Amino acid sequence: MIIGVPKEIKDHEYRIGLIPAAVKELTRRGHRVLVEKGAGEGSGFADKEFLSAGAEIAASAREVYAHANLIVKIKEPLPSELELMQENQILFTYLHLAADPLLASKLLEKKITALAYETVEGPEGGLPLLAPMSEVGGRMAVLIGAQYLQKSSGGAGILISSVPGIPKIRVSILGGGIVGTSAAKVALGLGAEVVILDISTSRLKQLDDLFGGRVQTVFANSDNIAEQATRSHLIIGAVLVPGGRTPCLIDRELVGRLQPGTVIVDVAVDQGGCVETIRPTTHSDPVYQVDGVLHYGVPNMPGAVPRTSTIALTNATLPYLYKLLEQGVTGALKTDPGFLKGLNTYRGQVTHPAVARALGRRYTPPEELF
Repeated sequence: MIIGVPKEIKDHEYRIGLIPAAVKELTRRGHRVLVEKGAGEGSGFADKEFLSAGAEIAASAREVYAHANLIVKIKEPLPSELELMQENQILFTYLHLAADPLLASKLLEKKITALAYETVEGPEGGLPLLAPMSEVGGRMAVLIGAQYLQKSSGGAGILISSVPGIPKIRVSILGGGIVGTSAAKVALGLGAEVVILDISTSRLKQLDDLFGGRVQTVFANSDNIAEQATRSHLIIGAVLVPGGRTPCLIDRELVGRLQPGTVIVDVAVDQGGCVETIRPTTHSDPVYQVDGVLHYGVPNMPGAVPRTSTIALTNATLPYLYKLLEQGVTGALKTDPGFLKGLNTYRGQVTHPAVARALGRRYTPPEELF
């Protein structure tokens, strides 16, 4: 099979779909790998490293898309990339289709077999291809929040670590999954007072045990969310509905009641976000204010630390690539129910129930199509 690795073109997206070590393993197994010229430079991987690993360097994205059977990316294809995609191509990347009906329509129109990292499930549950970036995003959310709490950045002028004699700042985290847990670790390490809200009482108990009571755990109903949000200086959106659109937990009215200078970092923005006033932003223009509250909505946060993110993600995706290449799409998905849940579109059909619900489209069980 020919594997294509184009250069990412989303704003300040420096990650790449494969590292040279992974390319070496794939070419050793007899596959061709086409890497677009300069695609790895943002992550610190030069073309000569890919050449040494056995890759072929393509002069343009057009060349990659024209020849590859399987496209391995980081972020969802932008319109200019969609135009280059070939009918019946296989796409393996983050997609977040629930929040992007136009992208979904284009993938269906071209009968793309679209496998989304964020909906692949592991043998014992969990989301193994989302987890590495969730860890990075959760950690970054606190560091970004700390930056924007500075007055010069538009915040309230508060130091997240505080100093002796001054009350600790309060960080509220909406969601106790990997993003929320990772954010809590960093916020605690910086000396903040941390609250995690979640709808799962069993998860709250796990978090209480994990942090030894150093984090306050609160059930996420509307009253509790409002109480904690209005007392907080930094609010981190860490809610996840695999494949589906994120529910709104902080509405417009509640945003108006937050303390001036509060910072919201909504890591869930790529799935629609859990704050009504959030919208996707970019690394070039990351924040905006609503009622004196600073909103940060960059969907590709881990792209700012591409070396770490690229290596972590490739370590997770490579075993799934082996399955695809050795067994073919249908063989790999039939033998791995968790991998099957990564299939979002197939030959013009929506094959993930949560994606279908979010888009208002007919859901076709993939088993009917194989």
